[in-house]
This record gives sequence, structure tokens and C-alpha cells, in this order.
Amino acid sequence: MSLEAHAITSSIIPHWDRELLFEILKNINDVVLVIDSETTIVYANQAYARILGVPVSKVLGRRLDTLETTSMKIIEVLGTGEPSQGQDYVKSLNIHVVGNSFPLFNGKEVIGAVSIFKNITDVVELNQELQRTKGVADYLKEQLEQWEHLPLSFKEYVGQNSRLRETLVLAAKVARTESTVLILGESGVGKEVLARAVHNSSRRKDKPLIKVNCAAIPEDLIESELFGYEEGAFTGAKKGGKLGKFELAHCGTIFLDEIGDMSLTMQAKLLRVLQEKEFERVGGTKTVKVNIRVIAATNRDLDRMIEEGTFRRDLYYRLNIVPLKLTPLRERKDDLMALSKTFLDQFSREVGHELTLSPQVVRHFQEYHWPGNIRELQNALEHASIVCSGSSIELHHLPTHLIPHNDELSSRKERPFDVKEVVSRVEKELIVSALAAYNNNRTKAMTALGISRRAFYDKLRRYGIEESPN
Repeated sequence: MSLEAHAITSSIIPHWDRELLFEILKNINDVVLVIDSETTIVYANQAYARILGVPVSKVLGRRLDTLETTSMKIIEVLGTGEPSQGQDYVKSLNIHVVGNSFPLFNGKEVIGAVSIFKNITDVVELNQELQRTKGVADYLKEQLEQWEHLPLSFKEYVGQNSRLRETLVLAAKVARTESTVLILGESGVGKEVLARAVHNSSRRKDKPLIKVNCAAIPEDLIESELFGYEEGAFTGAKKGGKLGKFELAHCGTIFLDEIGDMSLTMQAKLLRVLQEKEFERVGGTKTVKVNIRVIAATNRDLDRMIEEGTFRRDLYYRLNIVPLKLTPLRERKDDLMALSKTFLDQFSREVGHELTLSPQVVRHFQEYHWPGNIRELQNALEHASIVCSGSSIELHHLPTHLIPHNDELSSRKERPFDVKEVVSRVEKELIVSALAAYNNNRTKAMTALGISRRAFYDKLRRYGIEESPN
């Protein structure tokens, strides 16, 4: 008889069954563990050592409640006298187990307990990985659906750039609320277009959208422009007075463009309107109440202006409830060709014939910094469409400031026989042209180019063409 058989408590297992019982337990792949009423381990099969990594000889005769190397459900069963099944976690060994534990009785007295379990750590970790993968897939699906189901008013925005999409999805969400919106971005990035899209997707879309360019109105006139004035308020005031932009926007939206150019005095008065939704006309004493939604925009660094004392912190907090940051064109050049095609289609209709960009112009556009952003691109293409007599827009058709200098052109020709450089340049231009031809649809572009998906995305990264999902 083995040492294990001698270690068994005789009152639990009858003597005549031991040899057969131990032979069976020895060959079971699952862990079999038996404890007595004091939680002393009286039996453990070889699977215990294999699965838990602890030799059986080291645990036999030791109290389970002093060890940290196995499931503790068996101790709970010993205390309750009720069987238990399911999953458990052995913290010290960092493994997951599943199985059954049940009490052993001598009459009505609980004299021990048995636990039979197996290691399911691989299964649990696989399930967790599947859950993570599903979570990522669900997130990407949600992001794609958000983009595909943007309100029609946002379709005016051309491009697939990931940062632009994030901004538009957030803008579509805030459009459905009454929250104040602050649009941030350089001149020419399309702040007014976004403001219009937010208004046209809101519950106020059937009401007026009134624009105020705070930078274009002289300081001595901006108060009367915003709040209106009463008859005789100042020299030259119209008979009967005049309604201000806030009154005109009643029940609608007022768009305060270039708000960073507003004086501190006007900022204080604007703050009151945002807080109280009321004001007095210039030269008047009657309080005018308005129901408006405010969208503000600026190309200025408001945080720095606050530090310099040129912009009120309390007004900033009132405006900056939902900031929308628009990316400059130089940081979303993956959309450059799609934007160019949109403008070219428009100008082609105006001039009466098709317009395309030469490979040299495409390359120059990709290398140019675009300080004027989308507005500069639009103006450049409009200029070229007028100057160009044929269908292909060349470098000399561009506005003077956009035409590269001779030294730039010569630097590009310094190594005309470098095969790798020439091939790379042509390859990049072909990829950019294909993306433009298929409205930035990656799948169609790679099919037209005749290259694999992996090679296509490798080249996008190599040539610095920002990668974004279809």
C-alpha cells in the first residue's frame, strides 16, 4: 500500500475500497483534494503537483487554511455542509480553476470535504482576450457608424482624417444640445463652416444664424452692433433706433467669430448676456431678454491671453464648455487631394471644362506648408482655374507666392539619375493621385494601383501619407 493510502483518514473511506479507489484517483487528470474536519490535507493526487506545481509530500498533513496554494471553496463547504461548484481563483499562483467541492458525512456530522477541480487559466485568459478584441471591434464599429451617420450638414466637410472625424463626431453630438460651443483653429481651417453645420443640425435650425466678426467691427461700434441702440443714442443714430445682432438671433444662434479680438470692456458685457440672457440697447434703459445659443470661434491662443490679462478667465470658462479644435491643413495632408478634387470639380463647372493637377503640382502641394489652410488652397485653385487655358494645372498657373523658387526646383533635380529617389517620388505621386481620384477610398485606390493591402499601408507610412480607416 502506498504512502498516500496510509495517509487517508480511515473514518472517511472504508478500508476495503482503498486500493481500487486510489488507482482511480491517481489516473484522474483533474486535481482531487481531501481534507478532514480540521482542514488538514489527508489526500491529494498527482494532478495536484502537476497543475499547482507543489509536490504532494509537502502538503500532506498540513492544514489547508494555512496554505495559499489552492482553492479555498472546499473550506467554505466544510463550514456550510453544502456542496459548491463553479470557478475560483488561486491568488498566490495566479491561476483560475473550476470544479466541484462537496462535504463528507459520518451520519449527520461533517468529517471532511472533497474538491475536484481543473486549471482553466488558458481558457479564462483567452476569453478575456476575446472580450478585449470584441470591445475594440465594437468601439471601431461605433466610431465608423458615428462618422457614417453624421448629419447631412456635416457632409460639407471633405476628408477622412482621423482628427477631423473626431472633431466632427463631437460637434454632431453637441449640436443636439443647447450648450455653448467654442471653435478653435487657425485662419482658413473652416470655423464658420463648422459653426453653420452645428446650427443646421440643432433644434434651432429653422431659426436665424447671425454672424458677427468681432475683429472687423470698430471698437466704438461693436456695442451698438451687438446690442442695438435707441433713437438719438448718438450722433448719426437712425430714427427709431436699430436692433442689434443678439435681438436678431432671438430663438436662433449667434456666431461670434474672432472673439479673441474683443476688448475687455465688451468681454464683460458679453459675459452678462451669456449669464443672464438679457441686456440694454445703447442709449436705452429697458432690459431686453433673448433666447439664444452662442457659438464662438477664434484663431487666438486664449490660454496665453488669459495669462497676459487680455482675455477674461470667467468669460473663457463660460465659452469653453465644449471646445472643438479644427486641425490645420498641414497636419491633415491625407485629405489634401480630396479637398483639391472638390474645389476642382466646382471650378471645372465654372470654366466649362475638366481640370486636373499635374504630378509636379501634386508633389508641390504635398510639400507646401499651407499657412492659409483650406482657404488658401481654394483661392490657389480658383486662381489656377482662371489662368489655365488647358485641362492640366501646372506650377506656373499657381499664384505667385505658391510657385516654387528656382533654387527649390534645382534642389529637386540635384540627383536626376537616382533611381530609388525617382521611383519613390513617382510612387508617392501615384498613390496620392489614386487617393484623390477615389475620394480617399483606400480600398479602391490600392485596387487601382495593383498592390496588396499590406504593401499599400507600408507605403502610406513610408511616404508620410497619414493613415486613416476607410
